Amino acid sequence: MTIKILLADDHAILRQGLKRSFESEEGFEVIGEAANGHETVQKVRELSPDIVVMDISMPDLNGIEATRQIRRDFPDTRIIGLSMHSSSRYVREMFRAGAKGYLLKDCPLEELTGAIRTVATGKTFISPSISHMLIDDYANGSKEEKTAFQTLSQREREVLQLIAEGNTTKQIGLKLHISPKTVEAHRRNIIQKVEIDNIAELTKYAIQEGLTETDL
Repeated sequence: MTIKILLADDHAILRQGLKRSFESEEGFEVIGEAANGHETVQKVRELSPDIVVMDISMPDLNGIEATRQIRRDFPDTRIIGLSMHSSSRYVREMFRAGAKGYLLKDCPLEELTGAIRTVATGKTFISPSISHMLIDDYANGSKEEKTAFQTLSQREREVLQLIAEGNTTKQIGLKLHISPKTVEAHRRNIIQKVEIDNIAELTKYAIQEGLTETDL
């Protein structure tokens, strides 16, 4: 059986490298690439991949939100998070969103290909390099703080990401297909919920919560 794969990452060089590597793997076929979350969701709609290898930090719509939307609308597509973030917060949110696997970008290629084969059979894969961290969290009874994914609505998170990435109210409205007035209403709700009322601190909060990165 051929496993149809979609690569989602905002760095073209990484996508190209993975595509070349996967071409030598028996039973793998890279059927598409995407550079941001919105494009990823659209490519899933068009191409129906079996597996999406998903970066978390992407512009306009991050990988966690894209994962949530794909799992809601295309439940047969399985998602593997491939990220530079090893924090348990990112791992938990990806699995909450519906991911079936999570690996770090510095993992060996053999680990990633093995994860793809594992997830394609319906199983879950967690990289050994981060599994101990999750076990320690559970064993120590770590108290989980409320995250942006619990505090804010999906639309509010989308607006906050775009604010943090420097978009104007008009630009946000155009990207999300909503009116500037609606954008402002979401902005007010965000400020009220997170109790932060300036752009610099909102940006810092968005980065801390995994909604975006400073270098996007």
